[in-house]
Amino acid sequence: MKKRVLALLMALVMMAGMVSVAAYAAEDPLTVALVVADKFGDRSFYDSSKEGLDKLVEDFGVEPKTIECGGENHTAQIRNAADVADVVVCVGWEFYDVETVAPEYPDVKFIWIDNATSAPVENVLNITYAQNEGSFLAGYIAAAMSENGVVGAVGGEDADTINDFIVGYEQGAKYFSEDIEVVHNYANTYTDPAVGKECAIALNDEGADVIFQIASATGDGVFEAAKEKGFYAIGVDSDQKYIDPEVIICSMKKEVGDSIYAAISELIDGDDSRWGTTWVADMSTGYIGIGYGEEGSEQQISDELKEEVADIAEAIISGEIVVDTTRS
Repeated sequence: MKKRVLALLMALVMMAGMVSVAAYAAEDPLTVALVVADKFGDRSFYDSSKEGLDKLVEDFGVEPKTIECGGENHTAQIRNAADVADVVVCVGWEFYDVETVAPEYPDVKFIWIDNATSAPVENVLNITYAQNEGSFLAGYIAAAMSENGVVGAVGGEDADTINDFIVGYEQGAKYFSEDIEVVHNYANTYTDPAVGKECAIALNDEGADVIFQIASATGDGVFEAAKEKGFYAIGVDSDQKYIDPEVIICSMKKEVGDSIYAAISELIDGDDSRWGTTWVADMSTGYIGIGYGEEGSEQQISDELKEEVADIAEAIISGEIVVDTTRS
């Protein structure tokens, strides 16, 4: 009898907790401001973050706000967001001033995507990603699919995060064969497909017949060049195969939106233990990987190669393969 009473009490407590969370989400929803360093519409990095916010709206009824910085006024926009939101999500390495701004808003939670404060800040959660691990797989695929023995990458800029992709990509290509040549260049913009196209054509002129785009919306130009010149492309951040399934053979997925969703849903459930820390979202947690498009989409990569890639991913997760990085 006592056990039944205890079980009933525990069930009531659990139900009460669930009701309180639901009430919190429905009656007093969090206001979440998503601030992106540039603009939405890239179909990769920034749009992935927006997908995470949209899912939070759908599942928890959060009140959404979005700010596009357009490449400027990042610090001012952090403050503008903090003035109206409970949680501010800063998407891009450019928001380094969050380290000094966040303490001015002790009642606001901040998430910094793709970089980390120099020291822990109590109300800041840094989320960085092991893009080097996923890029290793992309490099292996590129090398395996290359007929010329030359593969390339177009980076948005010469910066640590972009170079973290590139070092992993090159290592993965060399893991397939030491004879593979890897060439790369930088567009120095994330918003100009015309420049991305020029960069891709320049690499193709060097012999690269598989090119990895690591340049946000600028990468659309890489896809255009691939279509015109007859080489293969690899997408970035989101599964981009749908954009042009004939030339985009796969994508290196960096699940920004899912990581934002995970952190804020935990906060809504009353768990803020991640704040004041840096969370490295890597392959072992499922936030880094390779996408081959939706079911039924055209495939250039064989099942055998996909199996090889899956085995390599397991070796990375286990630590058997250690991937180079530009991150300390």
